[in-house]
Amino acid sequence: MGAQVSKQIERRTDIKTEKKVLADLKQSCGCDYPGCDYRPADRKNWMSALNPDKLRINQIVWPGTHDSATNKIGIPFISRPFAQCQKLSIYDQLVAGARVLDVRIQEDRRVCHGILLTYSVDVVIADVKKFLSETQSEIIILEIRTEFGHTDPPDFDQYLKDQFGDHLIHNDDRVFEKTIAEILPRRVICVWKPQKAAAPAAGDPLWSSGYLKDNWTDTDKPSTKFESNMKHLGEQPAAAGRKYFYRVENTVTPQADNPILCVRAVTGRIQPYARTFIAQCLARGIADRLQIFSTDFIDDDFVDACAGLTSARVEGKA
Repeated sequence: MGAQVSKQIERRTDIKTEKKVLADLKQSCGCDYPGCDYRPADRKNWMSALNPDKLRINQIVWPGTHDSATNKIGIPFISRPFAQCQKLSIYDQLVAGARVLDVRIQEDRRVCHGILLTYSVDVVIADVKKFLSETQSEIIILEIRTEFGHTDPPDFDQYLKDQFGDHLIHNDDRVFEKTIAEILPRRVICVWKPQKAAAPAAGDPLWSSGYLKDNWTDTDKPSTKFESNMKHLGEQPAAAGRKYFYRVENTVTPQADNPILCVRAVTGRIQPYARTFIAQCLARGIADRLQIFSTDFIDDDFVDACAGLTSARVEGKA
């Protein structure tokens, strides 16, 4: 018992120290970078405002959400706080400016997070289609994967093709260098990541897992995650020259051996440092590699931070 108490005290001290490291970094180095003062007049249409004739897919800093379809996961006040990573519906996230969605499903096509369940993926699809019907030039990356430990839904690839039809941007390496205007009217890059089913092939309406990469660091320590994200991003080629999307997640994860297990309380340790991360990418000479930047509980400032750097790239300032 005494050893366990000592371990918890040590962990709390570590977390406090790591939070201070990021706070000090923010205070000493600031959050200034090209485009940091940019605020979209309409976040629902922020890509459209940056001129689809000029904005290339590989210039975009895509604001994304982690575990996007968890706004109604589990049982309220009981299991939900341990798995909920977003408060907003899929539609409301898109209206707020999110452009990359991370959706996990199980065999019956219900969205899940580990063992906890929520609504059918049909709800996600309907929200995306509603957003598409209300906008003209916004491009979405929709990643749908079979959750670890679960079985692929039967014929799910065909289901996605039937649901999105002509909205789907087909798997093609040339997409990365194209402008939004050159891709329209197609609007959705759908990445399907099954556990055992056949992966999408080249030229398919769906994209395979190799086109959306990341390096997940499972920790609840904010400075450790911040520096791990920086390290792995620095190992990537510049976005302008690569033929895959690379995601950085500005999140930390509750750990089973820590008494604080609620997602919001834990991820709040790193969430305020999104702009600090972008500024440090500039300072360390790796800003040209930043592409998908995801968060828990997305807010306006996170979207603005990504849109601002995108705007600076279009203007040749970053």
